Amino acid sequence: MRLTEFHELLHTEFGVARGDALLADHTLLSMNGRTGAQAIEAGVDPRDVWRALCAEFDVPRTRW
Repeated sequence: MRLTEFHELLHTEFGVARGDALLADHTLLSMNGRTGAQAIEAGVDPRDVWRALCAEFDVPRTRW
């Protein structure tokens, strides 16, 4: 997944302000306590970060 696609999905699902806040501030259990932004910066595929956010925030699987 390209980073631009990731941001588009994030903003569509959560809104721009909340999506950006979740990416920067919410620690993901499945990413060893890193935020989504930290995980992406460390080289984790944005698709995996997207799936982790979806799982933690109960996004319906049809939108994963």
